[in-house]
Amino acid sequence: MLHALEQFAPLPLQEDYDNAGLQVGLTETDASGALLCLDVTEEVIDEAVQLGCNLIVSHHPLIFRGLKQVSDANMVQRCVMKAVKNNIAIISMHTNLDNAKGGVNFKIAEKMMLHDIQFLAPKNVMGVESGSGVVGMLPQPMRAADFMKMLKDTFNVACVQANQLLQRDIQRVALCGGAGAFLLDDAIAQGADAFVTGEMHYHDFFGHDQEIQVCVIGHYQSEQFTSEILQSIIKEKCEGVGCYLTKLNTNPIIYL
Repeated sequence: MLHALEQFAPLPLQEDYDNAGLQVGLTETDASGALLCLDVTEEVIDEAVQLGCNLIVSHHPLIFRGLKQVSDANMVQRCVMKAVKNNIAIISMHTNLDNAKGGVNFKIAEKMMLHDIQFLAPKNVMGVESGSGVVGMLPQPMRAADFMKMLKDTFNVACVQANQLLQRDIQRVALCGGAGAFLLDDAIAQGADAFVTGEMHYHDFFGHDQEIQVCVIGHYQSEQFTSEILQSIIKEKCEGVGCYLTKLNTNPIIYL
C-alpha cells in the first residue's frame, strides 16, 4: 500500500521541511484494513482498533520533528506508544500529496466545480509534473457575496475571512489548501479574481482591496476531503483491503 500511495504522490515532491511517508510500523506488514484521516490523534487510533485496521493513513504527519523520547509527555508521543502497542502502522501523505497532480488542491478545485485546472506555481521534480496550488475557472461568473455563500456551503464553514468584497464578478479562482499565503502574489500574477486558502496572516490581507478577493476558510476545512483521494488510490491499487474514512472531526479550532 505504501508503494501505491507513493506512486501517486512520490516522496521527492514533498517540501524540504516536511516528514511525509512511513511514521510508525514495518514496511512489509500486510494491511488488514486502513483508516483514513487528516490528523492522527489518540481517538483516531482507538477508532482504528475498533474497526480492526492495522494501518492509518493521514494527511498531516504525526511525527513532524524528531522525537528525543517516547513517553506520555505529549500527544505525539502517546500516539506513537499506542500505535506500537496495538501493532498499527501509520503513513502520512502531506506536501507530496499537496504538490501532486490530482492531489489535495485538485480535490478542492473539484469540490468548487472548477474547470481548466492548472498548477498555480508549477514545478518539475525528477521529471514529475507537480506544483503548489492550482488555478481554474468557475462554470459561471459569480458575485462576491454568492461566491462566499458557495464556499460556506461547500466546505461547511462557520465563516469566511475576507477582505473588502470585490465589486466585479469572480470566475478565475486560485487556491491552496492549508497555509497558502505564500501563493497570493502568484494568484494575482495569474489574473485570478479570488484566492482561497486555509490560513493567512493578518497583514497579508492589506493592499489587495478590489485587486483580488481573499478568502480564508480554515486549515482543516480546506483539506477535509483529502481522505477521499487516499480512498480512491487504495481502492484502485489495493483490491480487497478494507478502507474507512474516519468519523472523527479532528479540527482543534472551534467557532463560538
